[in-house]
Amino acid sequence: MPHKPVAVLPLWAAVVTALASGPVLDAGFPDKNIWPMTFVGIALVLVAARGRSVGGSLLVGFLAGAAFYFTHIQWASLFLGPVPMSALSILEAMFFAVGTLAITLAYRWLPRAFGAGWGSTMGLAFVVAGLWTAREAWASVWPYGGFAWGRVALSQSESPLAELFAWLGISGVSFVMVLVVALLLAAVEYSWAHYRELPLDERSQHVSRALRTAFVPVAILTLLINAPAWTVVTDGSLRVGAVQGNGKAAYFDKRDRGDLLTAQLEATEPLYGEDLDLVVWPEGGTDVSPLSNSYAASAFDYVTEQAGAPLISGDITERDGKLYNSQLLWMEGDGVVDIYDKRHPVPFGEYVPNREFWAQFAPDLIGLIGREYTPGTTDMVFDVNGVTVGVNICFDIVDDQILTESIEQGAQVIIASSNNADFGRTDESAQQLATARIRALELGRSVVNISTVGLSAIIAPDGTTITELPWYTAAAMIEDVPLSSTITPAVVWGRELEWLVSAIGLGALIVAVLAARRKNV
Repeated sequence: MPHKPVAVLPLWAAVVTALASGPVLDAGFPDKNIWPMTFVGIALVLVAARGRSVGGSLLVGFLAGAAFYFTHIQWASLFLGPVPMSALSILEAMFFAVGTLAITLAYRWLPRAFGAGWGSTMGLAFVVAGLWTAREAWASVWPYGGFAWGRVALSQSESPLAELFAWLGISGVSFVMVLVVALLLAAVEYSWAHYRELPLDERSQHVSRALRTAFVPVAILTLLINAPAWTVVTDGSLRVGAVQGNGKAAYFDKRDRGDLLTAQLEATEPLYGEDLDLVVWPEGGTDVSPLSNSYAASAFDYVTEQAGAPLISGDITERDGKLYNSQLLWMEGDGVVDIYDKRHPVPFGEYVPNREFWAQFAPDLIGLIGREYTPGTTDMVFDVNGVTVGVNICFDIVDDQILTESIEQGAQVIIASSNNADFGRTDESAQQLATARIRALELGRSVVNISTVGLSAIIAPDGTTITELPWYTAAAMIEDVPLSSTITPAVVWGRELEWLVSAIGLGALIVAVLAARRKNV
């Protein structure tokens, strides 16, 4: 059967569909958390992209990306206002547009190069999924460290596909999600094309052919939903007291020096005498550094003495004339014995890259960002009395490389520390907690997700919530947190799988271009 890459929708309808896809995609994420909607959103993007011109594809891709990110990260406007949030959304929409163009060209060129049989159509779906994954991977690391928020897999923390994270990692789950949608759309299109070509008196017999065509995507989805859980072997536990101080921790909150430290100290009092192995404070746990202030140092000593356990706390440290967003490991009698400096400070939040250049466009806005954190070079683990504890800070939780390296460095449990006060009661905290749950599944580790104001929770390696704290409440969690040294398949090959499917998608597109040109010569 001849295959023509005709548009499924006229341009005006594709534009409407692209605009609708954004809120639909977002509905799959917390706090709405209607995970099937993400699949519907992917389908809307692919339908809008099908058969478009280059300009039309860039248009619908940009509109789809903008509609998604303006909806998905509207919480970012609470920190510095709508301009930075809009700039980030537009940048991500541009990535989305380029990725959509690549998918459009795949729909156009691959059938010309490889034919239009059902086998080739399945291969086309694989390429489309690879290109989608490549776009997510690219935007996650570039520019200035990238923005890994909003990958479609991050909507599946509580879906039937959640067990796949231990097998495939986040990018792998994104890939199979898009693959299933692309295959289902291909089955519908393929069956409809055959149906239209049949004589009227034979169309009633078309049902069996349609069912056979739909078998592959339905079978793949069934297998994915029923994927077995990766067995995580736990080896002992760590009795942790994690403290949500509920202090005035937002960047522009009015507070006196030491208020955050006082809030954390007061919320920590229920931990004293609880026979703990570790006390955990969040990013923003103190606004007075124990490295340079004797009162703060004595307060840290008091906590470790009364709790009978080491303390991990966020701190802004200044060393050798450089400023770092750090996590400290404080031992009774020894003071600070280890430091993790955040590897990837948030651009335009924790530092301004190329400050002089950007200040030309928005001097008042850039001037508001007074901090200038230096990227850290330390490892991501602490030795807490023989237990290797992985540590990360806030948006580190979406950084695949950092989390994978912490497991490779021997982490038996993950401490995910954050200060969400800048984002209020928005979806940001819920999205971050969902990502922490995905990391627990992916890495086979318990995750202690502790925030200044919430949402805080302790999550088991199987993704279940052991305990949690309500928003904007000064409270502490005390739990025996399971430890593990199990290495999941996602740790072994998750990053390589991302590279593989991305390379196959891009490579197939290049081969199709060359083949099409050769045929036209």
